[in-house]
Amino acid sequence: MNAFLELFQYTFIKHALLAALLSSIICGVLGTYIVSKRMVFISGGITHASFGGIGMAFYLGLPPFLGATIFALLSALGIEWITKNGNIRNDSSIGILWSLGMAIGIIFVYITPGFTPNLMSYLFGSILTVSTMELWIMGTLTAITIAFFVLFFRPILFFAFDDNFAKSQKAPVNFLNYTLILLIALGIVINIKVAGIILVMSMLTLPQNTANLFSNNFKHIIIYSILISFAGTMTGLAGSFWLGIPSGASIIFTLSGIFFLAKIAKIVIEKNTRKQNR
Repeated sequence: MNAFLELFQYTFIKHALLAALLSSIICGVLGTYIVSKRMVFISGGITHASFGGIGMAFYLGLPPFLGATIFALLSALGIEWITKNGNIRNDSSIGILWSLGMAIGIIFVYITPGFTPNLMSYLFGSILTVSTMELWIMGTLTAITIAFFVLFFRPILFFAFDDNFAKSQKAPVNFLNYTLILLIALGIVINIKVAGIILVMSMLTLPQNTANLFSNNFKHIIIYSILISFAGTMTGLAGSFWLGIPSGASIIFTLSGIFFLAKIAKIVIEKNTRKQNR
């Protein structure tokens, strides 16, 4: 126990804790919108398409974060544009950009001279290597996301559940649509360091679906998602320390475990409630 507590004197552990908190807030807020809007597949498309930017950045000697950001933003806007103007179904446009981004990433990683030592951290996450600059970026995005949802909470709520109703209430649908998809793209990129490209989609869905088991209130789901995400991230981080396994996989495994335990608990509660009502 003392050995575990002594870890908190190290800067990289403090960075990991702060990254876990900021990531939980970002994913809790944006993930609730994603799940409510039923656009999980879109977030997966953006996530995997960003790998093209990482591969290209490695080849050109640029920061991988910059390449991932550019590709994620272009993919988010590309999905929306192709769907509306290309006479292609939404799931098809997502699949096209998803596979194209991964293909570009693999090609550029393959032709990059030498060895790419940081590639695995982008694929599977490495919360323990989060830098001070990345924390500032995460903090800024967290503040922007919270401010946007506070200012436009009711229009976002309408838009999340029914586009037509949002239009009837004179909500700025196009503005909300493009702003939210860009925030999602940025949220995905900034959380690649926490969970990795392969797993980051789970950060945007597992806590939210767990919270949704016990509440249908949009605001409550956001709050519960943040708490569940932070608890799962901290537990997963501790598990990765004790077991010597990758932190990203440990975090997602923990969040999955929380979801299944919550599902079982709900089933048991509902059965007991029905028995009492008979």
